[in-house]
Amino acid sequence: MLPSVAAPVGSYTQARCHGSTVHVTGQLAFVDGVIPWPGRVGEEVSLEQGVEAARAAALNSLAAASAAVGGIDRLSGVIEVVGYTACAPGFGGLSAVLNGASDVFPEVFGAEGRHVRTNVGAVWLPLGSPVEIRVLYARQHDNNFDDEG
Repeated sequence: MLPSVAAPVGSYTQARCHGSTVHVTGQLAFVDGVIPWPGRVGEEVSLEQGVEAARAAALNSLAAASAAVGGIDRLSGVIEVVGYTACAPGFGGLSAVLNGASDVFPEVFGAEGRHVRTNVGAVWLPLGSPVEIRVLYARQHDNNFDDEG
């Protein structure tokens, strides 16, 4: 079961459909409305907690995309993930942290969940989240889709 879609914390929408894609804004590591592991990976947040935070952010992204298209069955896969990790200076485990997000998508979409990815280290992320991910999804072709999603 997917989490509830979080309300935007600024002047933007959580997801926007365009053609055969769904663009989802950066999703934080909310679990039940809170960020359970605030801080930077390699300091206040362990590697394992960072991986769990990335998984939570991926599930939040799936929820936003699913809501935008009217159900997860209308998504056909993942094209791209851009992941940001708030981390201690010199932390070298960005890829390991973001695997927590990347591993979710093949669980849901099989081979179509495989994607390209960019890892970015950051000094701090919104609301103290250790991870933020932005995802570009492919969606099923259906003439009933509203491109303004």
